[in-house]
Amino acid sequence: MYKAVNNVSLTKIAITLVVSAIAIRLFTLGLFPLMDTTEARYGEMARIMAETGNWITPMFDYNVPFWGKPPLFTWMSATGITLFGLNEFAVRLPHLLAGGVILFIVAQLAYRFIPSRSRSERKQEAWLAAGILATTTTFIVVTGAVMTDTALTLGITLSMAAFWLNYKNKSVLWGHLFFIGLTVGMLAKGPLALVLIGMSLFIWALFNRTWMSMLRSLPWKTGIPLFLATSLPWYIIAEYSSPGFLNYFIVGEHIKRFLVSGWQGDLYGTAHKEIKGTIWLFAIVSALPWTPIFIYQWVKSLQATNTIKNKTTNETTIQRAEDTTELNYTSFLWAWLLAPLLLFTFSGNILSSYVMPCLPAFALLMVVYQRNNPLSTKVYKTGLITPILVLIVAMLLRTEVTGKQSEKGLMQAWLAQAQNSELVYIDKRPFSAQFYSRGVAVERKVKLEFAVQHISTDTYFVIPKSDETELLITSLPQCKIVARAKKRMLVFCMSK
Repeated sequence: MYKAVNNVSLTKIAITLVVSAIAIRLFTLGLFPLMDTTEARYGEMARIMAETGNWITPMFDYNVPFWGKPPLFTWMSATGITLFGLNEFAVRLPHLLAGGVILFIVAQLAYRFIPSRSRSERKQEAWLAAGILATTTTFIVVTGAVMTDTALTLGITLSMAAFWLNYKNKSVLWGHLFFIGLTVGMLAKGPLALVLIGMSLFIWALFNRTWMSMLRSLPWKTGIPLFLATSLPWYIIAEYSSPGFLNYFIVGEHIKRFLVSGWQGDLYGTAHKEIKGTIWLFAIVSALPWTPIFIYQWVKSLQATNTIKNKTTNETTIQRAEDTTELNYTSFLWAWLLAPLLLFTFSGNILSSYVMPCLPAFALLMVVYQRNNPLSTKVYKTGLITPILVLIVAMLLRTEVTGKQSEKGLMQAWLAQAQNSELVYIDKRPFSAQFYSRGVAVERKVKLEFAVQHISTDTYFVIPKSDETELLITSLPQCKIVARAKKRMLVFCMSK
C-alpha cells in the first residue's frame, strides 16, 4: 500500500506523462512533411478518396484500386482532409485521436480492475497505465502517423478490455463493445484482428482452464449479428466494386505474406523481409524506455509468486478474492501481450509497428507490478524521454537533416512557378510528390533528353540530382534548373 504522499506524487507524474506526450505529438503533427514511403502513400490514398468522393475502395492511384488493406485508416485521414484541408495536420490528427481513445480504454480497465480499492489508488493506476503507454516509443510515434496500426490497436484494445470487464461484471454494454472492437479491427486490418484477439483469449483460457465461463460470458446471440451487420457490408460492396479484392486480400495478404518470406505477390511495393523471430527484438525496442523496468519488475514478480500462493489462512476472504482476481488478470494481460509476438515469430514479413497491439497489455502489466512491488516515483520520470526525443526528431525531419525524404520542398517550388503546368518525374515518382502536387505529378520511364523532345507545352521535370544531370541541363538550351533538393532537381523546359 502506498503512502498518501507517494500516491499524489506518482499520479502527478503519470498525468504529466500523458499530457506531455499528447501535447508534443499534437504540436508535431504539422511540423514536418509526410515522408516516403508509408505515410506519403497512405496520405495520398486519403487525398484521392477525399477528392473523388469514392469512400468504398481506397485508390493506390487514380483508377488503381488498393486491395492491401481495409479502408478505416483511409476514412480517418480523408475525413481529416475534408474538415481541415489538405495538410499534414489534417491527415494525422484522426490517428492521434484514435490513440487518445486507446489511452482512455486502458485507463478505464486499470481503474475498474479491482473496485474494492480506494478511489485514489484506482485513479493513480489509471493514469499510470495511460502514462506508460503514451510514452512507449512505438505508441507515441505511430499514433501521430498515417498508418494502419493505430486503428488495429484500437479495435484489439476495445475488444480485450470489453471482454475482461464483461467477464468480471456482466454488462450488456461491455459485452457488445467486444463485438464492436472486432468490427473496428476487421475494418482496420482485416481477419488479422480476429486472429490476434482469438489467440489471446485461447492462450488465457488454456492457462486458466476457463473455457466454459469464457464462452458463456459473451452475448453471442446478439453480438455476432451486430458484428456481421457492421463489418461484412463493406467487404461485400468492395468485392462488387472491385472484383478480385477478396482473393488478393485474404489469400495474398493474410496467407502468402505470412508464410512466404519476401513474398513477391505484393502489388503495391516490396515485402518487408526479416529474419523470423525478429519481432521479439522489435518488441524490446518498441517498449522503450520502459523495457528494462518491465523486465526487472517481472523478475521480482516471479520471485514473489510462491509468497502469493502460500498466503496464511488468516487473511480475509476479500484479500484472497483479490489475489485470485489479480492472478487471473495478470495471466490475461500476458496472453494479450504474447499473442501478437508468437504469431509474428513465424513471419518474415514484419515491421516494428506490428508490436503496437501488445503495448496496452504491456502498460497494464507494469501497473500490476508497481502495485505489488512499488518502485520510487522518480523511476517513472523516465517516460519524459520519449516526448522530448519525438520533438527533436520532428525538428530534424522539418529541416531535412535525417535520411528520410519528402518531395514537399520541390512541390512548393513548382506551385510557386505555375500551378497548371505539366509536372513529370523522370524514372521514379515518390508518393509524397503525388500528395503535394495534388495528383498532378506523373511518372515517365524515359531519359530527360528524349522526354524534352516530345513535349507540346512548357513542362516541369523532376530528375535525379548529380553532376551528370547538371551537365545535361546545360546542354539543353530550352531547359533551366528551378530548384534543388537533396536527391532531385526541378527543371523547367520550354516547348519548341
